[in-house]
Amino acid sequence: MVDSLKKPGFEEIRPGVKVPAKETLLTPRFYTTDFEAMGEMDISVNEDELKAILEEFRADYNRHHFVRDEEFDKSWDHIDGETRRLFVEFLERSCTAEFSGFLLYKELGRRLKDKSPVLAECFNLMSRDEARHAGFLNKALADFNLSLDLSFLTKSRKYTYFEPKFIFYATYLSEKIGYWRYITIYRHLEQHPEDRIYPIFRWFENWCQDENRHGDFFDAVMRAQPQILNDWKARLWCRFFLLSVFATMYLNDIQRQDFYAAIGLDAREYDKYVIEKTNETAGRVFPVILDVAKPEFYERLEICVKNNQKLTAIAESNSPKPIQFLQKLPYYISNAWQMVRLYFIKPIDVVVAEGSIR
Repeated sequence: MVDSLKKPGFEEIRPGVKVPAKETLLTPRFYTTDFEAMGEMDISVNEDELKAILEEFRADYNRHHFVRDEEFDKSWDHIDGETRRLFVEFLERSCTAEFSGFLLYKELGRRLKDKSPVLAECFNLMSRDEARHAGFLNKALADFNLSLDLSFLTKSRKYTYFEPKFIFYATYLSEKIGYWRYITIYRHLEQHPEDRIYPIFRWFENWCQDENRHGDFFDAVMRAQPQILNDWKARLWCRFFLLSVFATMYLNDIQRQDFYAAIGLDAREYDKYVIEKTNETAGRVFPVILDVAKPEFYERLEICVKNNQKLTAIAESNSPKPIQFLQKLPYYISNAWQMVRLYFIKPIDVVVAEGSIR
């Protein structure tokens, strides 16, 4: 099979090394934060739980898990065309997201070593997990004659600054939604092995437990800092991050619905289930969650889906860039308006049991 079929539409930095996907609002981001402020946090109110989580990290339940077996040792050229392109995109996005976590956690572990040993060791051990995940995904890309130059990504990507509480909101949701994404795919393919087009999905059950433990860590950190959960600003920010994470996933996945169809999933039903479960999980720590059962929630996301389709069509046209911008502007405004309307859907207050830490 010629290279054009094996690697449809992918530019390479050098043979076999893929040019990273263009950075957009919907691509995985790299983060940095105020390391000094993070090191000054007082975690004593919930230190016992954090130490218990640290013991789980030290146990390293998945230390022997990420080992490829003989099922990988065959050609995957039969996965071709659009399915191949979408699957490579899935692997790249996942690898980039995991590597982003590795970089952030590794730097936090280094910076907090002398100021907060418990947090520093937790971050170092989570960076170990993320490095395994990214490495496993990059090896999967190699089965499709491609790879990511992770050192190049480190230098070339822009870093988004978030203050510590925003890092906690965002990474907590990222880890928990990662758990629900992986376990949902795993359970589906366990029931329908005929849809398992590639062996990596067999690793998802144990893999997602890393995501779950990482989410539990950020849950415990936030409850050790009750001021970031208890005031009116926390309610607003929790709504913002829930909406950002859910909308980003939904818009990304609907764009790539043919990938989910290739593994026997309906992208919309899959996303709705993952959003429902993540939203429910967030209610264990956030003071509010979103009313995702309200029909308006998905109706407005679907307007954004249609807008994005039109934006893509304009971008692929031969019109001059200034004309394209003017053509795109109404759809950008519409997307922004839909997000504003979604944000102001009345949220659901979370009832906290008496005596819980918050």
